[in-house]
Amino acid sequence: MSAVIVDVLRTASGRGKPGGALSAWHPAALLGTVIAELVDRAGIDPALVDDVVAGCVSQVGQQTQNVARTAALAAGLPVTVPGTTVDRQCGSSQQAIHFAHAAVAAGLAECVVACGVELMSTHPIGSAALDRDPIPAQVHGRFPALTHQGVAAELVATRFGIGREAQDAYAARSHARAAAVTWGDEILPVAGIAGTHATDETIRPATTVDGLAGLQPAFRTDALAARHPGMAWTVTAGNASPLTDGASAVLVTSEAFAERHGLRPRVRIVDSVVVGSDPVEMLSGVIPATQRILERNRMRIDDVDLVEVNEAFASIPLAWLAAIGGDGDRLNARGGAIALGHALGSSGTRIMTTLVHGLERSRGRLGLQTMCEGGGMANATLVERL
Repeated sequence: MSAVIVDVLRTASGRGKPGGALSAWHPAALLGTVIAELVDRAGIDPALVDDVVAGCVSQVGQQTQNVARTAALAAGLPVTVPGTTVDRQCGSSQQAIHFAHAAVAAGLAECVVACGVELMSTHPIGSAALDRDPIPAQVHGRFPALTHQGVAAELVATRFGIGREAQDAYAARSHARAAAVTWGDEILPVAGIAGTHATDETIRPATTVDGLAGLQPAFRTDALAARHPGMAWTVTAGNASPLTDGASAVLVTSEAFAERHGLRPRVRIVDSVVVGSDPVEMLSGVIPATQRILERNRMRIDDVDLVEVNEAFASIPLAWLAAIGGDGDRLNARGGAIALGHALGSSGTRIMTTLVHGLERSRGRLGLQTMCEGGGMANATLVERL
């Protein structure tokens, strides 16, 4: 049974720090607001939603106790609509789409809200660890070189020979592309700390390569430099994604459900895959994930009209392009997380929202989304515009 996406919606990004535009929100209330609007726009009986699957990474504080269920209740959905929360790190809400796809394809559900939220202003990255090491001795012993994502981005840049200037140029391009987009109904306006918030807070149209060149490496320390003597230390705050607040959601249904309820499918989910990769280099899994989904569907990258590779760091889409090939103009054509921000649990469905709108604006047929993830994993999703 085919799964289709009938609607997509996101908030504009807010800076993920105190005083950011969305920082006063409760995460479940913010996500609930997006879910309520998504279901209302579809015009269906909310009781027909079979499940709400939400991505969220820092499941602590206001983001604990199953934020998917809490958000569904905050959205006003009937108490009969369940919810479950997923943590596949940065790909959490993309995995929510995959779970929705699988449930619909298997005939276990007909209508699923796949969504995500992260309020990084109040739930900073790493806060869920509660000052304890989440990695046990067995894993440290197996992978003694384990490191954090910033150093992993440096490892990827080193392996693929991606220099500082290329990363800065890519980052400047991301801001320029995002600034040129009229985002329109992709964004749900919500209350911000200074009035209605409907514009991504992190896009900097005036960003230049020369301006980025003055930034210092973000992750270099003397200890890490001694540990990695060949590393050039090229990753900065300017060529990495800003951490943000945000929520997003997509409505996944069967084709039969959409037809029965008069819904216009926007894209069909052709395939979805997830892979594991080296947990030390961590962020290069987008390459084997892309290779697998292309091979399974007997496609070449040139068959795909638009590609979204999450811009956690500029080195990741640049490494993907070096390994996979294809037309760089089709890669993150509307800008990416370097400009739009990275609200971890929301990013997967945020990117799908951007991809669907991009396909419709460009009249492209096939779109591919892939994301690197903490621990060494990556999801890839192939969709077809209808």
